[in-house]
Amino acid sequence: MAAGIGREMRGDGNQAPALVDYNLYSRDAALREGLRREGAGWAEDRLEAFGARLGGEEAIRWGFEANTSPPVLRAWDRFGERRDEVEFHPAWHELMRLSVEQGLSGGPWREPREGAHVARAAALYLAGQNEAGHTCPLSMTYAAIPALRQDAAADGEWEPRLKSAEYDARFRPAEGKRGALCGMGMTERQGGSDVRANRSRAELIDGGEYEIWGHKWFCSAPMCDVFLVLAQTAGGLTCFLMPRWRPDGTRNAIRLARIKDKLGNRSNASAEVEFDGAWARRIGGEGRGVATIIEMVNHTRLDCVVGSASLMRQAAAQAAHHARHRWAFGRPLVEQPAMTAVLADLFIEAEAALALGLRVARAFDARERSAGERGLARLGVAAAKYWVTKRAPAMVGEAMECLGGNGYVEECVMPRLYREAPVNSIWEGSGSVVALDVVRAVKRDPGAVEAVMAEAALAQGGDRRLDAFLAGLKERLGRVSEEEARRLAEDLALALAGSLLVRHGDTAVADAFCATRLGREGGWTWGTLPKGTDAAAIVRRGWAD
Repeated sequence: MAAGIGREMRGDGNQAPALVDYNLYSRDAALREGLRREGAGWAEDRLEAFGARLGGEEAIRWGFEANTSPPVLRAWDRFGERRDEVEFHPAWHELMRLSVEQGLSGGPWREPREGAHVARAAALYLAGQNEAGHTCPLSMTYAAIPALRQDAAADGEWEPRLKSAEYDARFRPAEGKRGALCGMGMTERQGGSDVRANRSRAELIDGGEYEIWGHKWFCSAPMCDVFLVLAQTAGGLTCFLMPRWRPDGTRNAIRLARIKDKLGNRSNASAEVEFDGAWARRIGGEGRGVATIIEMVNHTRLDCVVGSASLMRQAAAQAAHHARHRWAFGRPLVEQPAMTAVLADLFIEAEAALALGLRVARAFDARERSAGERGLARLGVAAAKYWVTKRAPAMVGEAMECLGGNGYVEECVMPRLYREAPVNSIWEGSGSVVALDVVRAVKRDPGAVEAVMAEAALAQGGDRRLDAFLAGLKERLGRVSEEEARRLAEDLALALAGSLLVRHGDTAVADAFCATRLGREGGWTWGTLPKGTDAAAIVRRGWAD
């Protein structure tokens, strides 16, 4: 069955060559098809060029260098004065420049058009395969703009810089920069799930201006030019825009206490910060902090989905590349049925995750003109965030195993992917938080539920297992409870993914997905596909020469 999918390229040591000098876009059939399907075919040329650049030796080297030389905190200068700066390796800045120019930080806002959020999601999916850590500040900058638009003065001052295609790493007041980046600070020591328990306090100075005292346990990308933060006022938890520099051009009182020593995401700096009367401008009304910042959260949740899909894709590609070149028992690993089944299962998971991410991105594009798309964006992004980010760590771990010991050493990209894989399930709401958000949306927004179920029902009649799954899900929606929150989030994501693959995907991929993820016809570990699955065809689709 698997004959012909391997390629004899054996050196004396039977080692696979490094995966380098390839095009991340043109080698990905599912991405090409999804981009056209979801309304962003106009971006193909730029994404093909971006994919070639990211797959080149230079950009791959930048990714390794940015991780082996992580950022360094310079809290004080040699004269004992506060400095509060973070130094990055030059490779980090090269990656940032490349991605900002590609539109990851502000493309859809700078060039609004049909499919703009889909095109950006595709670019993020490519960039994350090269080096995921640098996408964090890009994601937050992209997501900050909808929140800023709730305040005309702040938006007029900052949006042109945040959506700029110019990367400017200089530590200086924003007035001297055309391009800027935005970070975020919500989590405090007492916990991140319930931000209403935050203790940072803001005191009114004049008009919408405040000074803030307190701390943040995680401040993402502390070298950004401006931050969205939450703090308590007399009216309750409120959202603020806090620049690194005060309006008079002096440094704002943002003190960097330390950089977190994280499991993954090591190229990116996450810091503990203290505010010592830091100047800030209120965004939205007092006591409306969560409602104001929720738009930022929804956009970063979309990036969690796409970012996890990105890691899955790169892990599957590395595994397939290795298996095509590594021989055992007289033939390439990829032609041995047990390995073929594992690789096929990995590509099934990666393709389903990508399909979900791109479809939700299209809902973000269309939500202003369609109530149904707005509902799909609201509920679909939460369900997809829950499911895809949960699947990534196990899937990347299985892909690493395909490389054996070669995948376990730091010269290989697989350890970096493995360390990175859990972050998106933790960031922007861990599993239970997101699942409970799904329950709240189901209870409070019937239109969102109808939109998701209507989208899934478009594939009705296309696969008996999907039909049965949708019938069971519809029945459970009538008795939603917090105890079933995780199951509900999972099933909504599976219903959407299954529908997308049945309608638009490769026949072998869709059949195997419905059999194993919906019909439970396979086993519980990767590679336990039902008899009759055309695993070789799935692998060829996932990683064609």
